[in-house]
Amino acid sequence: MNEQKPNFKEAMQASMIWCKSWENDEISDEVISDRIGELIKTVEGARGFFVVSLSIDCPLMDRLPDALIFQFRSSGEIVVDLTVKNLAMSSAMIITHRSNKDPQEIQSQRIKIRCIELLKLLDSNKVKKRLDVLLDAIKGNGTDLEFLNKWDYNDEQINAISESIYEVAT
Repeated sequence: MNEQKPNFKEAMQASMIWCKSWENDEISDEVISDRIGELIKTVEGARGFFVVSLSIDCPLMDRLPDALIFQFRSSGEIVVDLTVKNLAMSSAMIITHRSNKDPQEIQSQRIKIRCIELLKLLDSNKVKKRLDVLLDAIKGNGTDLEFLNKWDYNDEQINAISESIYEVAT
């Protein structure tokens, strides 16, 4: 893997290996946290990590080591932004999967829950600010409007996104 700036695919591959190694007790909490800390310094690295860690059956995101939470909090806006977007997309996809009787609904539920739990652990001011931007878009205003329009979410999906946002506060 390119040590300086991994691309999306490299970050995904590394994340799969590291998650499996951590799960098998082959690397410590500190080692995986340091490695992920390097990945999440860039948007592409962070995207690759979250695509894997939120969606696969790896317990890392369900039992977050303190050292990894520290890395996430230290990452600035990248982790908050990607987690909020993943929360929105997974919340909307739950509705799609449910209406299509698609078993992928379970995976979208897992992603949503992991995003909510992660957002509760991050800097509350950054999280609130970012969620407010998404809420503005739900109301038809602001910078996330393009994000919501890109996916052409229907009213039921928008309501699901809104409900998930409020779940972060509980």
